[in-house]
Amino acid sequence: MNEFIMNYGSWIWIGILVISCFIEAFTFGLTTIWAAIAAIPLIFIARTGLAFQWQVLIFLIITLVLIIFTRPFAIKKLKNGKSKTNVDTIIGQEVLITKTIENFERGEAKAKNGVIWTAKSKDNVTLKKGTVCSVVSIEGNTICVEEKK
Repeated sequence: MNEFIMNYGSWIWIGILVISCFIEAFTFGLTTIWAAIAAIPLIFIARTGLAFQWQVLIFLIITLVLIIFTRPFAIKKLKNGKSKTNVDTIIGQEVLITKTIENFERGEAKAKNGVIWTAKSKDNVTLKKGTVCSVVSIEGNTICVEEKK
């Protein structure tokens, strides 16, 4: 077994590199990519005849160092997760109801910037045309409003 590892050690690390890249391609978790990067120097280290146990230790150290020090930076630069849009700025603003909102039915509301939104009542109450309301939340392309008191 040791002779096999010594003769084909580089191929083992190439296999780890390929498998790690394959897993990363389907998960986008930025975890296995660091193992793939750590496998690259091990391809060459394996050709020196270093014992396989030391190769595994070097691989683990490089992987952990990359995860600890570069993963947070990469996640910040790639901005994984929910991205905010300008539509979030409408929450808390006043809108004018332009089409009456009935119980469990949608109406329309006009924002200060002139955009007409599909609107629904937060509490499922009727809001008549001309009522001034404030935006509580956004659900898809519909704003949830409540009457301004």
